[in-house]
Amino acid sequence: MKRFNALTIYAVAYLAFLYLPVLFLPLFSFNDGTIVAFPIKGWTLEWYRQLGGQETLIQALLNSLLVGMVTALMATSMGLFAARAYVRYRFRGKEASEALVMLPLVIPGIIVASSMLVLFISMGLKPSLTAVMLGHTFLALPFSVSILKSAFDDFDVSFEEASYDLGCGVVETFRRVTLPIVAPGIVASFLVTFTVSFDEFVLAFFLSGNQPTLPVYIWSQIRFPAKLPNTLALGSLLLLASVLLLVVAEYFRSRSTRSARSTAS
Repeated sequence: MKRFNALTIYAVAYLAFLYLPVLFLPLFSFNDGTIVAFPIKGWTLEWYRQLGGQETLIQALLNSLLVGMVTALMATSMGLFAARAYVRYRFRGKEASEALVMLPLVIPGIIVASSMLVLFISMGLKPSLTAVMLGHTFLALPFSVSILKSAFDDFDVSFEEASYDLGCGVVETFRRVTLPIVAPGIVASFLVTFTVSFDEFVLAFFLSGNQPTLPVYIWSQIRFPAKLPNTLALGSLLLLASVLLLVVAEYFRSRSTRSARSTAS
């Protein structure tokens, strides 16, 4: 019992240390003054109102949305087939291949970004949104594979075998049997990989060139004290959007797991 209490206290203290500073972001975004310090001068929504009139901000937002959608589509498409192969089949080099896919999770982002910049330039691809999409797909693929592996883990193979016995081909079986069951996992993978791409800074900073994404735009603004209140307001909106996307993604991931288990039973 004492150990449980100690672990609980440690977990609460750890989470408070991580997330309490984040809660100050929306708090100061309503501050009427331009200095981020207590006591708060007053309360205002002016900083949020000003966001809509900044053309550079809107363009950076559109860039991030485009990169995030394309990245989520490519990472989820590749992750779907990779996860199915890792769960269903045994083949030479399976463990090494899976470790290679998960490698971006442990390599420092600055190393990945600088390496990709050198690689793309040597291939004739200049820094652009296309380069960011390719880099973010590499970064988001491990998240997609992890989520979709859990969707396939509880999938009953006998449903596909029954479909084959009834005369359906591989493509038709995949479309009519496999996809409907793992669809919640696909949605969860899409939302998570979109969030990873949308919030990523280091790769986008190296690869975006003169087409900045939203995190790169925010970094360029925090160097100017007069822009800080607008940056706090924008950061608060991004924080809310990221939390909502991750909550929805977790809902679909859990739904995928429950669906696969109930189908198997």
